[in-house]
Amino acid sequence: MYLFDMIMSIILMLMMMICVLISVAYLTLFERKILGYIQLRKGPNKVGFYGLFQPFADAIKLFTKEQIYPVNSNYWVYYISPIMGLFVPLFIWLVIPYKFGYLMMNLGILLTLCLLSIGVYSVMIAGWSSNSNYSLLGGLRAIAQTISYEVSLSLFLLCFLIYIESFNLLSFYYYQSNIWFIFMFIPLSMIWFVIMLAETHRSPFDFAEGESELVSGFNVEYGSGGFALIFLGEYASILFMSFMFTLIFLGDNFMNLLFFLKSGFISYMFIWARGTLPRYRYDKLMYLAWKSYLPISLNFMILYLGFKILMF
Repeated sequence: MYLFDMIMSIILMLMMMICVLISVAYLTLFERKILGYIQLRKGPNKVGFYGLFQPFADAIKLFTKEQIYPVNSNYWVYYISPIMGLFVPLFIWLVIPYKFGYLMMNLGILLTLCLLSIGVYSVMIAGWSSNSNYSLLGGLRAIAQTISYEVSLSLFLLCFLIYIESFNLLSFYYYQSNIWFIFMFIPLSMIWFVIMLAETHRSPFDFAEGESELVSGFNVEYGSGGFALIFLGEYASILFMSFMFTLIFLGDNFMNLLFFLKSGFISYMFIWARGTLPRYRYDKLMYLAWKSYLPISLNFMILYLGFKILMF
């Protein structure tokens, strides 16, 4: 019986990874379409019906191109870092509380924070291993940005942990059966969305890939398959953050279609921000993290801790 359960868990994990990768493929198409209409053009519409097969055509093109690498690079580390960059965002999907429960984690929030921290290492290795000044500078920017906003993200999560008294993500669903947390924690939800943009290196905080000054940042030396893996990892993180936002603030049953519609809307807001907002200045980004969001998160944590004590 134990062997059967283990086999079923592996099969379900593989199915989940395939579903995530297909979702990532169509998120890229969705983004290109939305950005096209924002810029008064059509977007991809040639490959398949309305461009539905465009993501698969791009994947075939990228993975069949010749794999090149810099002569002075640390080859094995350089080769492994994109794989690690995709593996961590895929592994983090295991904490989502699926109702069919092949992995139900009572410490899901703790594991989420651990995996988000590990994700920094793939960027660091990718920036350092190629032995390029541009990629190293982009990697340093990305590491500083991610670490800075992880502090505020952890403290904001602590506010919810104080409130629900559980590390299990499924508790968010039970606590929001009558009212969504977005109505109770409106300031937190807006700040959380900005932190999500910074954590996933999206516009207007895409300093790791600032094309105008960094020539594409830490992934400048990657092409073909390596670039595709980094690209997939980034969009898998965007989807995961959308799911987390829906789970924390717009609580719903994960097996409900409405949950996925809400997550799709949050993903659309990522794209909307990219199509409308200009890039922020890097020193202002650091100022926002340490001088604004850190004090705000500490004050909110003390506030909700006081509410929790008064309730008892």
